[in-house]
Amino acid sequence: MDNGTLSRRSLLQAIAATMASAALPFGWAEIAQAVDDGHVEAVQGGGSTISLLTAAEAADIEAIASQIIPSDDSPGAREAGVVYFIDRALATFFSQLAGDYRAQLAAFQQGVRERHPNGSFASLTSDQQIEYLKDVDQTPFFAMTRVLTLLGMFTLPAYGGNRNGVGWHLIGFKDAHVFEPPFGYYDRDYPGFAIDPVNRK
Repeated sequence: MDNGTLSRRSLLQAIAATMASAALPFGWAEIAQAVDDGHVEAVQGGGSTISLLTAAEAADIEAIASQIIPSDDSPGAREAGVVYFIDRALATFFSQLAGDYRAQLAAFQQGVRERHPNGSFASLTSDQQIEYLKDVDQTPFFAMTRVLTLLGMFTLPAYGGNRNGVGWHLIGFKDAHVFEPPFGYYDRDYPGFAIDPVNRK
């Protein structure tokens, strides 16, 4: 299947596989519940604002995300507003991870200061950032940031990331509900869903 015909199911399977490989501290049922909770939070409001992270934390996370999905000929994590998704996720539907994640971020930032006493990760050159990330890319912090970056890049824009659907445009995904239920016994009572508004081009 080429990118132009990527289905919703294929997209969800790819995200699920990425999350599974990251050994997150909860299972699929908890993830599904978090997504439901996140939809409620998204519908109730909250635009592109930072509510949980400090400015320094947000700047460093955005810089990390921008190395994971860089901006080149196509928009990357920065243009997709991934940091806003991460902030919202940690403040709401992934709040159980916020304490550990921010502690790991603090350790990450301390490591940067030990190597670059006068700078933050966000203030380093791209080459310096990549060099440092190579030393920490096997840590739980980086694994979680990578998963959150991917989710923020390709999730529904209502959740704070994937601004204007740029992540979907990048992979050729069109948010068109062309499949019809029932899919199996597990959704026989599923009441349906509403299409979230997104700038489609």
